[in-house]
Amino acid sequence: MMTHLSLFSGIGGMDLAAEWAGFKTVGQCEWADWPTGVLEKYWPDVPRWRDIRTLTGESFYERTGLRTVDLVSGGFPCQPFSVAGKRRSKEDDRYLWPEMLRVIQEIRPAWVIGENVAGIIRLALDTVLADLEDAGYAAEALVLPACAVDAPHRRDRVAIIAYAGSERRERNARREHARESEDLCSHVANTDSKGQQGSQRSGAPCERYWKEAYRSACKPRGYCGELPTWPAEPGVGRVAHGVPHRVDRIKCLGNAVVPQQFYPIFRAIHDLETENN
Repeated sequence: MMTHLSLFSGIGGMDLAAEWAGFKTVGQCEWADWPTGVLEKYWPDVPRWRDIRTLTGESFYERTGLRTVDLVSGGFPCQPFSVAGKRRSKEDDRYLWPEMLRVIQEIRPAWVIGENVAGIIRLALDTVLADLEDAGYAAEALVLPACAVDAPHRRDRVAIIAYAGSERRERNARREHARESEDLCSHVANTDSKGQQGSQRSGAPCERYWKEAYRSACKPRGYCGELPTWPAEPGVGRVAHGVPHRVDRIKCLGNAVVPQQFYPIFRAIHDLETENN
């Protein structure tokens, strides 16, 4: 089974999408108390870090017995880029992309999925893509609205997808003494061809796979029957009485991703790796 490390896990939206697609989550990292409690309830046996600055390649190996994973995902804090805030970008002390990049460089996954609000496009997306390419990844960004999977709201999110490319293939070839490094080259972007052009880049890793996934019914593995529908929220009046931890729940939902929104990307990566292995 392919493995997944979750950073800035929140209440596990990305983790749920990964598991639907056939990944096993082997580590999580979440700072806030309430979402950590949710993770502890639904993933009780998964090693967990509370501060990304303490998650290193060595600590990951000590707690999981693994040197790397197939995929690292993370919705690094969106407050520096959100229109609901001051949009201080890299000047905000919650700008934690450098820490996520450090973890990626130490663990060296084959794939990376980053997530953030649309405000990152103008403020920091070029930096994130350049950092990934400097680290040896072919990277691409997509804007995904939740309504694309029939949710009754737009909720634009930027998905940053990166693949380790030739470096990873060569390492696997040495280990297996068999595979030719050219086997996957048709699915890898040429990072030297166009420079930093944001959404204008071409040759996204496994692009045809996730386009097909979004055109399909997007039915997660493990579901019995059809995907749940999206009923409208019931009217609850101006004040909701008797709802425990209502503020915590609303905050967590506001920060979370819609799992169905990212599921097709996880599934496309899983299917691509399965096909080529």
